[in-house]
Amino acid sequence: MHSLGLAKPARDCRVVVAMSGGVDSAVTAALLVEEGFDVVGITLQLYDHGAARGRKGACCAGQDIHDAARVAERLGIPHYVLDYESRFRKEVIEDFAEAYRRGETPIPCIRCNQRVKFRDLLGTARDLGASALATGHYVRRLIGPDGPELHRARDAARDQSYFLFATTRAELDFLRFPLGELAKGETRALARRFGLAVADKPDSQDICFVPQGSYVRLVEQLRPEAGRPGDIVDMAGRVLGHHRGIAHFTVGQRKGLGIAAAEPLHVLRLDPEERRVVVGPRAALAETRLSLGEVNWLGPSATPGMAVAAKLRSTQLPVGARFFPGGTNADAVLVLDAPAGAVAPGQAAVLYDGERVLGGGWIRR
Repeated sequence: MHSLGLAKPARDCRVVVAMSGGVDSAVTAALLVEEGFDVVGITLQLYDHGAARGRKGACCAGQDIHDAARVAERLGIPHYVLDYESRFRKEVIEDFAEAYRRGETPIPCIRCNQRVKFRDLLGTARDLGASALATGHYVRRLIGPDGPELHRARDAARDQSYFLFATTRAELDFLRFPLGELAKGETRALARRFGLAVADKPDSQDICFVPQGSYVRLVEQLRPEAGRPGDIVDMAGRVLGHHRGIAHFTVGQRKGLGIAAAEPLHVLRLDPEERRVVVGPRAALAETRLSLGEVNWLGPSATPGMAVAAKLRSTQLPVGARFFPGGTNADAVLVLDAPAGAVAPGQAAVLYDGERVLGGGWIRR
């Protein structure tokens, strides 16, 4: 397959594989064992395994830890389960609830990669004497003239580069993504060839730490103010109706407003201080100038006004834009070539040059 681009031969290289209990990380481990690497599997327990055991679509708890252990046993590699519950709660779950309190729409998967998997787990892999940390993400790490670059996966339908934009250059030096050239069907076929019990296991769905997909209940427990009732108003501030808490809404939302109107209304803005949901016609969503915070840059040095392709939600196609880097302590600015509807604060804007991830940042209110 490939040697991971490490200086020493495979038999002299320890590689830690982040094993979530799913088919992708299982195949990642199996491929590296087949190549002769000294593979160590690590599974992170991220939240209460009792509540999650047997739940379909969860990851990093109960059943998944069991599945990862079975795969490791099949492959004959050591497998460790690390309790990251407290740091996951602080860095991901609390952050998720706080974002809703601020009237934003968060992406906990990016925070988990950024703050738990690629920071804390990567440090643990180094402590274990590993030469690399390998994951089952569908993304490619290619070597360019200035070192490792992050590129989209070969299989566009599986590409996860949007969720990895916050990966730093130093982390990219140490990370490897063996599945980046494969289609999902090829991964499952490999799992069957390796005799892995998870070959036909469904992919995880929804937000892993939210039981039965009811994130509002979790947000209201952690940030009760996000569940307090308030007014639904039009752009002029006239009250059109009432809501049960801003945690129920995201910018661009059309369904579930409970208002009768002559034309379809969309959520334009959330005002957490006044507990107001501002609604209006779709045309009023037309945004062309966005502020980006916490920008992570992986491309060549950014020049003001450089042309980029910007992905504003994980499920949307990229749109043309111009990027203006922020100065010290200042947000960057992204100016879209044409208005894009439903630009939601708290989502990420990930910037591309063709297949290459240049970087990205968080869309501010």
